[in-house]
Amino acid sequence: MFPGQGAQKVGMGQDLAERFPEAKAVFELIDDALGTHLSKIMWEGPEEELTLTHNAQPAILAHSMAVHALVKDRLQPMVAAGHSLGEYSAHAAVGALSVEDAARLVRRRGELMLEAGKARAGTMAAVLGLATDEVEAACKEAGGGGEVAVPANLNAPDQTVISGDPGAVERAGNACKAAGARRVLPLTVSGAFHSPLMEPARKPLADALKETTFHESKIPVVANAKAQAVQNADQARALLDQQLVAPVRWVECMIEAESIAGSQALFVELGPGKVLAGLLKRIIPGSTAMSLGTAEDVETFLEG
Repeated sequence: MFPGQGAQKVGMGQDLAERFPEAKAVFELIDDALGTHLSKIMWEGPEEELTLTHNAQPAILAHSMAVHALVKDRLQPMVAAGHSLGEYSAHAAVGALSVEDAARLVRRRGELMLEAGKARAGTMAAVLGLATDEVEAACKEAGGGGEVAVPANLNAPDQTVISGDPGAVERAGNACKAAGARRVLPLTVSGAFHSPLMEPARKPLADALKETTFHESKIPVVANAKAQAVQNADQARALLDQQLVAPVRWVECMIEAESIAGSQALFVELGPGKVLAGLLKRIIPGSTAMSLGTAEDVETFLEG
């Protein structure tokens, strides 16, 4: 499992580079591919610069790929998945994309998403403690007058992120509170991701995907947009294109991954943070997960 945007923080991955030459080589490879010192921003900040969408996305991918480089020989994956930009990390991990191409794609994706957010300001909010179908109903009720609110990240049975025009998102959030949501938390984002407001970014991202070499993969990746396992290169491209404006169906993705790997599978989160391991326990109670993000995590895993 590969994390998505929001997992970034200043200092991310620095301990890996200092402890493991293989990890340092991944950060250098991505710096070279992007023609910028992304690793310097990751390790020194400032936080405002790291949080910018076009920096945060490749930074998280770089961290994930550094961890993957260290542990891949000890893993025998049957399936991979990633949350939003993490889907690109997953494709790189299974060999469908080169690490350099994946970094260039998410950099471009972040730039396009930022531009779309400037062209039509949008926002997002996390709804906690309310069933997904009730959140969907609240979003439908809140739309109108040219404004939209949609479920964007279906993260857990009781956690959904909504996205869209600020007014509609506020109305949907209020409706969710009235329906019994425990909390509605506004998110600090530069646009309404995974919503129709990202449509202006879609054509140029599709062009970038078309120009990038994808390979058939032996290990399937469960795509966010359809919660569907893919190995075909053209299908992978098409689903990454759809993902930009479609909801991240993370609950369904994890259920599909378990159906492929089996009920006794170990889910391993590679990259910054432990969010996906936490969500998994709420999606599939009794599942086993571990998070590998720090040098200490990796050392413990390799020694085990």
